[in-house]
Amino acid sequence: MAKKRRILFVVNPISGGRKKKGFEKRVLADLDTASFDTAFAFTEFAGHANALAAEAVADGAEVVVAVGGDGTINEIATALTGTETALGIIPEGSGNGLALYLGIPLNERAAIRRLNRAEHITIDSGTINGLPFFNMAGIGFDASVSDRFANDNMRGPLGYMKAVVSEISTYKPKKYQLDIDGRTIEREAFMVSVANSPQYGNNAYVAPQASVTDGILDVCIIHKFPLYTIPMMVYHLFNKTADQSEYVEIIPGRRIRIEREAADAVHVDGEPKEMGMVLDILVEPATLRILC
Repeated sequence: MAKKRRILFVVNPISGGRKKKGFEKRVLADLDTASFDTAFAFTEFAGHANALAAEAVADGAEVVVAVGGDGTINEIATALTGTETALGIIPEGSGNGLALYLGIPLNERAAIRRLNRAEHITIDSGTINGLPFFNMAGIGFDASVSDRFANDNMRGPLGYMKAVVSEISTYKPKKYQLDIDGRTIEREAFMVSVANSPQYGNNAYVAPQASVTDGILDVCIIHKFPLYTIPMMVYHLFNKTADQSEYVEIIPGRRIRIEREAADAVHVDGEPKEMGMVLDILVEPATLRILC
């Protein structure tokens, strides 16, 4: 009889505004318990998912499943990077960018059943001033939105849209100097996103050609644009044609330095962080195993 694989589900009870009551029962109904030795843990504070995942790796778990959004995934993936322990994802966040790109179902039961296939890919990651990211990092408008969203009581897609609407009419573009693989450019930009995968979440594709397995990050510079063009910008985002907009510039790179006029918020997989004027960003090829 084959040895069971040890799998830990790390559940963020507040992610995406979705209730997780009864989650263990639903997992046991759909997971192949003949193949998996199953355990559960619920996060209680910021950073807890990372600590739980690191403990699981030390204890020899084969799989740690993030039950939450991109922020929960980031915490767990950071602990799994460079190990043989694979990441599983049950998308329960506000945007679910990485899960959507990888084709992981948003339906909870379907995502649980998907784990039974035990198929994996190995993806790249990035670091920004030493902090890992797996989907997207960015500065400017989207970082300000993430900061506002993190401090709001409304979760889920509606809460995120509320933050976008609150910011977009007053946000002013800022000046940046970028060094991308030795090429230096200066830009005044609404925001700068550094993409490992193509989309933020909710199928909004800011860097349509990005890939998590190509050893490259896509630097997506959104230039200043008139407010009346917002409907067209939204159209491009949701039709995977952002790279065709006259207000979007995408430059691939492996080593990126961004200098800005002041310390400010940065988002790292959607989670706001305060960082200084200089941002050093690197791609780390083939660092994380993901069940998909």
